[in-house]
Amino acid sequence: MNRRSFLLLSALAPLSASSISSDVFLSADEWEILLVLHSRLNRIKKTVGYGNFNLLSYEKALWCTRNYSFVGEFTRDEFTLLEKLFFENPYQYGFYGEKTSEYIDNIVSMKDVVKIRGTGHHLYKGKALEDYKKLKKDVGDNLTLTSGVRNVMKQMNLYTAKLISCKGNITKASISIAPPAYSYHTISDFDVGRKDWGYSNFTEKFATTDEFKIMSKLDYIGMRYNKNNTEGVRFEPWHVEVI
Repeated sequence: MNRRSFLLLSALAPLSASSISSDVFLSADEWEILLVLHSRLNRIKKTVGYGNFNLLSYEKALWCTRNYSFVGEFTRDEFTLLEKLFFENPYQYGFYGEKTSEYIDNIVSMKDVVKIRGTGHHLYKGKALEDYKKLKKDVGDNLTLTSGVRNVMKQMNLYTAKLISCKGNITKASISIAPPAYSYHTISDFDVGRKDWGYSNFTEKFATTDEFKIMSKLDYIGMRYNKNNTEGVRFEPWHVEVI
């Protein structure tokens, strides 16, 4: 779907930012299931390793739950919540981004990605990798990759963590991080930051850095989530749009 078509559909959608009068929360039962689900996802990550978890498919995650007693199998309630978080339309929560993954079992092929040394992250070969190399040259070696390719299960893990930090507030979580089926990290984009700057790289503080000031003048990359963006997402100066 191109941007013009997407904006047209957004305009025709029955829900709009002004129509969302109050925040939406998980139910009390869903909250308890969320805590168990997130813990299980973390155990999968610990079992397969951080870098592998970034690319892990849904089917391989299921295999892991069935073959490692440390992880344990998803319960029926966990499956229900997984499907809810992936398949439901986030427009009702004020998120208007484009869907990037039609299938919960999205596959990221190892032949299509390359691991970036010293980061634990991967980038897609082609434009994304070329852009990152150019950024390192134009901005300097103090710039580093802080998040690359994230398949559905990794995005699910980040999203459930955000839901927990937001006390089950789906509306608040959805403007802080893209829901699992809507992340551009799954198909193209990546995050960058200043070396040894930690969590500050994922705050608006990054917009005050020399690295960002140089990046903002470059014409071969874009900013996916600028201030007051139409997707309903918070300002993310660290998020590089592959164009």
